[in-house]
Amino acid sequence: MERPRFFEDYETGEERHTTGRTITETDFVVHAGHTGDFFPHHMDAEFMKTQPFGQRIAHGTMTFAIGIGLTASEINPHAFTYGYERLRFPKPVFIGDTIHTVLTVSAVEDDPKRPNHGRIVETCRVMNQRGEVVMACDHVLLAERRSPAA
Repeated sequence: MERPRFFEDYETGEERHTTGRTITETDFVVHAGHTGDFFPHHMDAEFMKTQPFGQRIAHGTMTFAIGIGLTASEINPHAFTYGYERLRFPKPVFIGDTIHTVLTVSAVEDDPKRPNHGRIVETCRVMNQRGEVVMACDHVLLAERRSPAA
């Protein structure tokens, strides 16, 4: 869904929740094939039975890709991604987990290099079905201003 918004339209504290997505074994296999990461923690069920988690864990990069991909249900033609900061994976994701993403606008700032844009920081929390945070990061967007800053 397209939701056009200028820099001035964002408010600190506003929150958005995505729909959920259940993680499958196919996700593990496809992601390993795309990235070349066949590390046993993701691919070897028997090995992981001997490890503290007791089962295979999702690639962090897969959790990031799916968790952020879920946010693409809302597209703003006046903003684009500048980058991601402070990426963390505090809990593992397992096959069968259902994740969704919660975005909270945590900062609305001027951009010193671009007078026609401002920076929006969205704190992203990817949550599992138990309400645990499995991934967190800050998404930095550059959003067009209605008119350039003075």
